Amino acid sequence: MIGLTLGSYFFRRYASITAWNFVGIGLLIFIVTFAEVSSRSAGLPGYSPQWALSLAALQTPIILLQAVPFIGLIAAMATLISLNRKYELVVARAAGVSAWQFLTPIAFGSFVFGVLAITLLNPLAANGFSRAQIIESEVRGAKSSTNSEAEQWIKQRAGDEETVIGASAVLNGGQVLVRPTFFRIDADGRIVERLDAERAFLRDGYWELTDVARRRGTAAPERVETLQVPTNLRAEFVGEQLTRPEATSIYALPGKIEVAHSFGLKANAFATHFHSLVTLPVLLVAMTLIAATVSMRFTRMGQSATVILGGILAGFLLYVVSVLVKAFGSAGVVPPMVAAWTPVVVAMFYGVTFLLYKEDG
Repeated sequence: MIGLTLGSYFFRRYASITAWNFVGIGLLIFIVTFAEVSSRSAGLPGYSPQWALSLAALQTPIILLQAVPFIGLIAAMATLISLNRKYELVVARAAGVSAWQFLTPIAFGSFVFGVLAITLLNPLAANGFSRAQIIESEVRGAKSSTNSEAEQWIKQRAGDEETVIGASAVLNGGQVLVRPTFFRIDADGRIVERLDAERAFLRDGYWELTDVARRRGTAAPERVETLQVPTNLRAEFVGEQLTRPEATSIYALPGKIEVAHSFGLKANAFATHFHSLVTLPVLLVAMTLIAATVSMRFTRMGQSATVILGGILAGFLLYVVSVLVKAFGSAGVVPPMVAAWTPVVVAMFYGVTFLLYKEDG
């Protein structure tokens, strides 16, 4: 049995390497995001370097959260390779410590890293993502309300009239829409009016639009300070339909799913996102086992680049499969829990089987 001193030493080595990788990759993501934001927004009237820096800072956590599996994989590989190069694993094996024993503190460290990612980084990423959408839509102006790929849409019916509603961002659980667009359609299916507003507030039985540009047919746009559009929608339903899962923290996702079920909606996207966050710590343990399959073998001149590249490709393949199956879960093709857990369980069995073959024959 591995001693407490040796186990804590392996754990500290993994934690130190993970922290440095996390900070380094986070800074790299921030720099690349800042350059990308600056290149595509430099010509906008409201652009400034301070705005680009703040937007990059808000977008960095959501991208960093997606990179957590790779950070865990690289950290585990770097830890095992460094222990090998300093003959520490050789000494541990000579002392009767098995691979399973010295992998335990490293796997435990990866599990803790995953728990910290979903409990601390995820709420920060969700809040930053939501605020980044609002800030970007305000600077981009009307262009974002008409051409934004991230814009969400919802349909409502009031009497014989249908209204299709889109928004760049949603605030206060669906009570406020940022730069919304309303298409009002008559009983014959013809668009009779288009409304582009600065904000839309959901009141009791109607939408209150402010700073509205009204377009009817081929007539010139008409500016209206405030305008009311009848509705029978509730804020919970609007928030459920227009909010992206990435903009919701893990603490709020169960409530979102419950509200969706109360409206008769399946909420597959929210449920799949929730289960994928729950599986993150176990996914990092699976990444550690994959790293162990290519990093534990002792070689006098160090690990070959081919072996290391093979481990990285295996981790990348696991990530791609996880994203693909998650898309199936979000679309309702497979149950969300199955979509989130299947790649993780398969990767875990692969790592355990390989190590059993190598260590125990």
